[in-house]
Amino acid sequence: MSKGLKISRRVIMTVLFLAALYVTWTTLSQVPVSEILGSDYDHPDDIHAAPSLREELGVSAMKAAPHAEAASASVAETVSALEEEINWSQYPVETVTATGYTANAESTGKAPGDPAYGITYSGIPVHRDVYSTIAADPDFFPLGTVLFIPGYGYGVVADTGAAIQGSKIDLYFDTIDEVYDEWGKRDVEIYIVKKGSGEISEEELISLNDQRVLVY
Repeated sequence: MSKGLKISRRVIMTVLFLAALYVTWTTLSQVPVSEILGSDYDHPDDIHAAPSLREELGVSAMKAAPHAEAASASVAETVSALEEEINWSQYPVETVTATGYTANAESTGKAPGDPAYGITYSGIPVHRDVYSTIAADPDFFPLGTVLFIPGYGYGVVADTGAAIQGSKIDLYFDTIDEVYDEWGKRDVEIYIVKKGSGEISEEELISLNDQRVLVY
């Protein structure tokens, strides 16, 4: 066998080996090709592809940023600790239907650049933390009402919505991925920590989050 033929066979065998190794890796790891290459990877259930689901969840198509994911993890850890450490039976309980929303146009009708973008009915900016801004029916939960929602954290009623009537609440999230991964839509028992006076200020919300845990 000539030297050139031997080299050709070795090259072919190497290529076949690498191809087999690649197929095995992607099959076992379930990592998409686009992710391996470092390109953008759309959520398989991207909300743009499912308008009925978008309407059902009441959320917009905003993708998650690394810092948002880190902040979300921190909030989740605190909420989990609160659920275990506080005796929630001391508070009145209400069963509600809770959905999630973001500040984007598909949830609020407003886009970045709009002076009212990200501003709640109460006038304070939307905010996600241990104490987050949420929307509710003010006849059911007046502005300033503090609720504890298991799996979400404290919700401070600062916003309203035409579809949020009676025993419905809308929970603010920074991104659409958080709505998908952390909430969606569910019926949940919530705890009424403090009944609101009908108003809430940004300073009050900041103060609540500075304290992190406040039991009335």
